Amino acid sequence: MRKVVLYELLSLDGIAEEPGNWMFDVDQHVFDNLSRIIRSQDAVLMGRGTYDYWVDYWPSSDVEPFASFINHTTKHVVTSSQPDKQWDDTVLVDVPVTDYVSGLKLQDGGDIGIHGSISLAQSLLEAGLVDELRLVITPTLAHDGRKLFDHKDALRRLTLLDAQSTPSGHLLLGYRTLPT
Repeated sequence: MRKVVLYELLSLDGIAEEPGNWMFDVDQHVFDNLSRIIRSQDAVLMGRGTYDYWVDYWPSSDVEPFASFINHTTKHVVTSSQPDKQWDDTVLVDVPVTDYVSGLKLQDGGDIGIHGSISLAQSLLEAGLVDELRLVITPTLAHDGRKLFDHKDALRRLTLLDAQSTPSGHLLLGYRTLPT
């Protein structure tokens, strides 16, 4: 069975929104970590807001390792309407997302990534459909923005898979979710 792997950039105070506003001094260890995680993914889930935000940037970007990955990976976009702009390898999801993701996990293939898409990530965490969390904690207090873990969810236990600190002070954390 395929795993759903949530990759999220977080400030030390838990902000996930707009990491470009508060994430500084990223070193090669952070990029190597991202490269390792996306290497096992052949599909991405994203919400419509992230799609609309990214479709203007990533198709013409040369920021690696993510540009090649996101532009050549199937993007499953949760939306109720047709986007204004097209992006290659995009599948629109207009059915209940929990049913769709449950079915996607049963198909053959690599890991299914979630990058950004805070609301989608929260709903899939709440539904118990996220198998791993891959978090990059940056040494910044952002104070303003949406938090990934700012919703009312049941108590959830996690198992630490790995933890590393980088020379620039980022924490690279991996957790497996435990069944509820």
